[in-house]
Amino acid sequence: MKKSLLVISMMLVLAIALVGCATRGDLEKVQAQEMQNRAKADQAAQDAQAAKAAADAATLKADAATTRADNAVRMAEERAKLAEEKEKLADEKARLADEKAKKADATFQKSMKK
Repeated sequence: MKKSLLVISMMLVLAIALVGCATRGDLEKVQAQEMQNRAKADQAAQDAQAAKAAADAATLKADAATTRADNAVRMAEERAKLAEEKEKLADEKARLADEKAKKADATFQKSMKK
């Protein structure tokens, strides 16, 4: 009885051991899946780098556009300021011309009285 119990328990242990062991095919499947996972991770890293590079390029373009816009605003303000100064100078010249005309008219009127 002990002998048969020992044989049965040995067979049971052997069966469990055989079922629990991975076969060569299982190991190859696991290795292939691991390689696929690594390839996917590498591709994801490359995609992330490409996205970062595109974002950096977009940031540079946006910064350049902002700089151009700021320059355009500054130039427009300078032109407006110059236009105001020219207008003031034109008004001053017109005032001086009016004064000269009045003086000339007064002188003419004075000379006509004599």
